[in-house]
Amino acid sequence: MILRPTSSPAGHNDWLIDYCAVDPDALLGVAMIPSYNADVAINEIERCSNLGLRGVLLWQTPHPDLPFSSHHYDPVWEAASARSMPVSLHILTGFDYSRAQMRAEAPPAPMEIIHGAVNGKLASVTNALFDLIFSGVFDRFAQLQVVLVENEVGWLPFVIDQYDYYVNRFRGTWPIDIEQAPSCYFAEHVSATFFRDPWAGRLMEWWGQSNLLWSNDYPHPNSTWPDSRQAVARMLGGLPPDVIERVIRGNAERLYGTKREVVQEGSPQT
Repeated sequence: MILRPTSSPAGHNDWLIDYCAVDPDALLGVAMIPSYNADVAINEIERCSNLGLRGVLLWQTPHPDLPFSSHHYDPVWEAASARSMPVSLHILTGFDYSRAQMRAEAPPAPMEIIHGAVNGKLASVTNALFDLIFSGVFDRFAQLQVVLVENEVGWLPFVIDQYDYYVNRFRGTWPIDIEQAPSCYFAEHVSATFFRDPWAGRLMEWWGQSNLLWSNDYPHPNSTWPDSRQAVARMLGGLPPDVIERVIRGNAERLYGTKREVVQEGSPQT
């Protein structure tokens, strides 16, 4: 089967390059990368990297003929890793349930909307994470960093623990050809963002302090803006200050290789 994209993201990337050029230390652009053709993807990664963008975005739910478990993406993983550009997998991108709903002639029933918003979204991101871990992507590309974007985080420790459990349980009968436990791959290669997850602060009392990143999702209607400070206080206020600092800025700085001076409120610079 020959797959061809319906449009090119190059125009969006050009706009983003111009936008971020105003303050490249504060505005870290993530380029949209076409995924049907690996050569086209590599060229766009190289172009956007040379022009200052700091990460790349692929679809989270690939076309069924191009799963993340295939070697189709190996040149893409290699190109992104070589340029230290984390790969974002954004919610509701690609061939997930939302694609069918948007193309349907009639609006979906209320039960279908909720089923997609919860079950469908969770299936999409867990399938992507599973394929990346269990097909050996992180064994082949030791520097690759992946970001799960806007999928929230409360589900992560349970799912990853289940991956570890069944890898060990079936080691003697159905062994998986990966070098580490799934939890190790997550700890070393995967970050996840959240913006409205009441479980996040509880989780980070013991898990995920170096892998989770808060975002406000501005300017979407469900963004925490203009009440982002209050949202952070509700979700993360019980954590130690150093953990809060990592989650709201430090982890992102490490991931994208940047460091900005913190300006305190009330100072002459604010």
